[in-house]
Amino acid sequence: MAEDRRRHEQPTNSGRRSLKRKLEDELIVDHKFISTDDVSQQDLLYEIRAQVEVLDSTFSSSEADRALVKRSLHVLSEFAKNEDIVNLIVESGAVPALVRHLQAPQSLEEVVTGTIPYEHEVEKGSAFTLGLLAIKPEHQQRIVDAGALPHLVGLLKRQLDGQSSRALNGAIRKAADAITNLAHENSSIKTLVRVEGGIPPLVELLESSDAKVQRAAAGALRTLAFKNDENKNQIVECNALPTLVLMLHSEDAAIHYEAVGVIGNLVHSSPNIKKEVLLAGALQPVIELLSSTCSESQREAALLLGQFAAADTDCKVHIVQRGAVGPLIDMLQSPEAQLKEMSAFALGRLAQDTHNQAGIAHSGGIVPLLKLLDSRNGTLQHNAAFALYGLADNEDNVADLIRVGGVQKLLDGEFVVQPTRECVAKTLKRLEEKIHGRVLSHLLYLMRSSERNVQRRVTLALSHLCSPDDQKSIFVDSIGLDILLELFQSSNSKHQEDSCVALRKLAEKATSLNPVDAAGPSSPISQVYLGEQYVNNPTLSDVTFLIEGKRFYAHRICLLASSDAFRAMFDGGYRERDAKDIEIPNISWETFEKMMRYIYSGSVEVDLRIAQDLLRAADQYLLDGLKRLCEYTIAQDITLDKVAYMYDLSEAFNAVSLKDACILFILEHFDKLNSKPWYGSLMKRMLPDMCDYFMKILGKPLK
Repeated sequence: MAEDRRRHEQPTNSGRRSLKRKLEDELIVDHKFISTDDVSQQDLLYEIRAQVEVLDSTFSSSEADRALVKRSLHVLSEFAKNEDIVNLIVESGAVPALVRHLQAPQSLEEVVTGTIPYEHEVEKGSAFTLGLLAIKPEHQQRIVDAGALPHLVGLLKRQLDGQSSRALNGAIRKAADAITNLAHENSSIKTLVRVEGGIPPLVELLESSDAKVQRAAAGALRTLAFKNDENKNQIVECNALPTLVLMLHSEDAAIHYEAVGVIGNLVHSSPNIKKEVLLAGALQPVIELLSSTCSESQREAALLLGQFAAADTDCKVHIVQRGAVGPLIDMLQSPEAQLKEMSAFALGRLAQDTHNQAGIAHSGGIVPLLKLLDSRNGTLQHNAAFALYGLADNEDNVADLIRVGGVQKLLDGEFVVQPTRECVAKTLKRLEEKIHGRVLSHLLYLMRSSERNVQRRVTLALSHLCSPDDQKSIFVDSIGLDILLELFQSSNSKHQEDSCVALRKLAEKATSLNPVDAAGPSSPISQVYLGEQYVNNPTLSDVTFLIEGKRFYAHRICLLASSDAFRAMFDGGYRERDAKDIEIPNISWETFEKMMRYIYSGSVEVDLRIAQDLLRAADQYLLDGLKRLCEYTIAQDITLDKVAYMYDLSEAFNAVSLKDACILFILEHFDKLNSKPWYGSLMKRMLPDMCDYFMKILGKPLK
């Protein structure tokens, strides 16, 4: 049942798109904004190529050339903010030109003076534009192949050379952002960044005095750490953890969001790094982020706590002891689906520890988790189900789960994926195993003394979960059956449906077979039979019946042994006692022959065509075994349209097994029958019989 959630380099597309603003279909041409609707594709291509030509032809340290290049980079970067134009820029040969301008040209004068016009600004514009182009995955490798990575890493190292300025910080930030976009979901480029020496300067930049540089460096490390063990190890070896933990304490939401993201990607599927992160003191600040005003930080913190909780039992307990449960439960009720998903994930991990289960329930976790089962988000639904599975392991939680309607929620839920359905089935099984001893006593107390809604929930739950050995004490000796029959008569269709399902479940547990099936094809009467060969055989015959004007030969001794009706006929004061020929009216030859075949042999094949006539004859002549065989056959033909007639038939001939079969059929098909015009009146007639049936099967000692 272990759960795991995938880490993402950037959790949403908005994370990456924060690196570029929408132009809203506007372009810049000669520094004037004009609509793309007013610019033909050809004009647009001409303008892009003109700017690329400037970059290709102008690479000097003169102020005029630097100013011209800066302007062209600005125009191209504005174009690149529109994804529909990115391909045109790349196809116009911009990539090599942009890579070239990631480094500044130097004349002898600049070497002597140490100054250069628009220092760092041209490099910043080039890095920024390349980063925008790299948002499209198909251009990532082309940019790398053009030699961008060494120059971008070089930009990261400029601050380490003792330089510091607003322009320099901007260039470093754009270089880090470009690395983030180049490496996004590209494992080979992630490795190349490490090979080019990009990780150490990024780690050092986490300590920059410029908050934007810190964020950009953390964003790049977050991407590089995702699913790349070598990168993870180098980030840790560069001593990034202490700084990342400090960043978790930052009041700047953007900084602690990136920091918790880096840590999350570092610990994902890396148990050893997870231990180092905990030793570095990350646990408490991560727990505090659950109460952050930044929902993205809350989400990442909850996900990280879920990963921490997989470390060991002690860690699970420490997370709860340090106050994580309350904020996580509050997050379950957030309008944001991802917050609910991650908090349910964390609680699910925490709930697998015995020490935490009662605490999560006591803090109010059960009801919001149950509500999440209604979600159509498969991951959210599954995380909630897994958390409830953990809570159900603690006996102290069972009554609370049942009291708030948890069992009905689990039974009625429409679950999106198969693993969730399996998890719910295991939860119900876990609850079923705990319905005994003090748990059962507590539930019986609730059934007797709680308000009516709670009594109903408890009764419905017990009908599904209790052992057959406890059915009598719950439903006959206590008020369980009364509550179910009360729900059955309710005007609320959901109450009726729930009671039908519950009663059916009770019947399944109490009887291994359908009552009619239990009768089987054999006779309940123990006797010696004369033999089928003597049916309508004049040999030794001492009585003749007239059926439809034809003689049917029989033997008194066989008839006397078969039923009280024949014994009264031949031993009593009836005229048939001494008669040689006895006329039997209102019965067909075929029906009478079948009845006699049963009397002589103890068995007969009853087909549906003749079953009702044979039932009438069996009832008249008190042949209980034959009667049950007829009921068995008739019961196989119960349908939605026939059930009312079949019930009338059972009443007319006191066919108890057939009546019981009608009751079970109605319970099973309530949803299709309750719209029938005759359903209400049938239920009123059937209710006493239903009560008798359940008293009979629940009240008898179980063998």
